[in-house]
Amino acid sequence: MTDQQFADFCAEHPDLFFEMTSEGELIVMPPNFSVTSLQNHEILGQLGRWASQDGRGFVIESSGGYVLPSGARRSPDASWTPKHLVRALPPESREGYWHLCPAFVIELRSKSDRLPVLREKMREYLANGAQLGWLIDPQTRTVEVYRPGHDPEFLSEIETLAGDAPVTGFTLDLRRVWDPFTTQA
Repeated sequence: MTDQQFADFCAEHPDLFFEMTSEGELIVMPPNFSVTSLQNHEILGQLGRWASQDGRGFVIESSGGYVLPSGARRSPDASWTPKHLVRALPPESREGYWHLCPAFVIELRSKSDRLPVLREKMREYLANGAQLGWLIDPQTRTVEVYRPGHDPEFLSEIETLAGDAPVTGFTLDLRRVWDPFTTQA
């Protein structure tokens, strides 16, 4: 499918959300549970505030899509892409799906997500050029950190997570992700 065909197909099904594998298989994504949306909002808020201060990149949320070099069409829950990569795209393609892989991706596990599928997605991001990925699982209060050429690092019961290249300087406070109903943090 071309970008426009994919967008038209998605528009024909406005109550559904789609991704597509590099083999062209469509994946129907149900809407997130409300609590997952609340948790993701917290992650995006923190990443967005940091990115605004840092000034080197753009933050995209899960309704924005990328066409990865493999041809897969993915929408990470949160991502950061250096501005110079976006500026290097042809001007007409900046208005559509960006044909690149974000440098940093976050996937937030919802109760309806299968962990093996999310882990495969994280490996796909790395294979397509991501430099850092975090798979955050509020159910188990764990984070899997993905870096090219390394096995995932498993962290549990942590309150903060500091980014390294390409998002050196970003620290995610996980307390309101683990417990989104708290009034503290």
